[in-house]
Amino acid sequence: MPPSDFKRVIAESPYVFIIGVAGDSGTGKTTFTRAIREIFGKDLISTITIDDYHRYDREERRKLGITPLAPEANRFDLLEEHLAALKEGKTIQKPVYNHNTGRFDPPVPFSPTKILILEGLHPFITPRLRGLIDFKLYVDPDPDVKRAWKIKRDVERRGYTPDAVVQEMAERKRDYEAYVAPQCQFADAVIKIAFSKYGREISEERNVYHVTLCQSKLERSIRDVDLSIDLFPLLSLSERNFMVEFTIEEIGGRAMGALTFDGELNYAVVRRLEKNIEIQTQVQPIDLVQSGGYLTAGDVAQLILAWRIINRRIFIESSPESTGRKVTAAASGGCGCGDRR
Repeated sequence: MPPSDFKRVIAESPYVFIIGVAGDSGTGKTTFTRAIREIFGKDLISTITIDDYHRYDREERRKLGITPLAPEANRFDLLEEHLAALKEGKTIQKPVYNHNTGRFDPPVPFSPTKILILEGLHPFITPRLRGLIDFKLYVDPDPDVKRAWKIKRDVERRGYTPDAVVQEMAERKRDYEAYVAPQCQFADAVIKIAFSKYGREISEERNVYHVTLCQSKLERSIRDVDLSIDLFPLLSLSERNFMVEFTIEEIGGRAMGALTFDGELNYAVVRRLEKNIEIQTQVQPIDLVQSGGYLTAGDVAQLILAWRIINRRIFIESSPESTGRKVTAAASGGCGCGDRR
């Protein structure tokens, strides 16, 4: 398959590839699918937020004394039904939760693109949802990072006061630990984020964090992809701190390979990785780095994560019999929780 053909193959394929992204509110879930969105573009990728499937509006939840993290506050049965329909290429009438008003707007027609991203608190909470999702990502920032991010987002975008955000986080903590955090055990990859070891100021001023990409064992790959480090640009062009570390971490009862980045990598170093991924995955152009610029640790993690997702999608396309079985199982509610790939 020529490098330029893979996007066309996806566009012409009947298969709807679903990426599930789980994590608490305000944890940067959208950030870590940015690379895959930019690589494939808006014509091939669309997003559904699970917040649209709340059962109650904000005032009703207040009266009932429940948070949106509680399973009973959500319509998972409808989400399962809609995701199965989208997997078959059908248009749904998607509910719309308005965060500005705390109420529901009228439903809207929603047709699937070839890559669908499902983001929210509970994408992996039921066996059927897990069976419908092709790649599962869990985003898990440190409590201090999550607190800072959520206050910034809810104050700037949703009109909350800082005190109200802090109070809401305290009220949600028990439900988060009971219903959201356990979903990491089903994830193909877990992103952990902490403030940079080079200082919290660099995190807040330049968006530089200590980012760990934990991944389940990759059973097969198109070909080996080198994380090339060229000593010339490293020693002559890089003028900012960075680090790379590999460890084994236990997450959700599983041993996962943990690749940690911190700081900023120069364009010349990271461009080699981009070109390598282009060649190995037959997807191009991958051009997320601006010439002469730097990529943060989070950007590098996004790039590697994009390679992992593309790798999964290529193998689905190259196994038509497996694809057909998965569509049938997903539509009938088959459980994919044992297939962690």
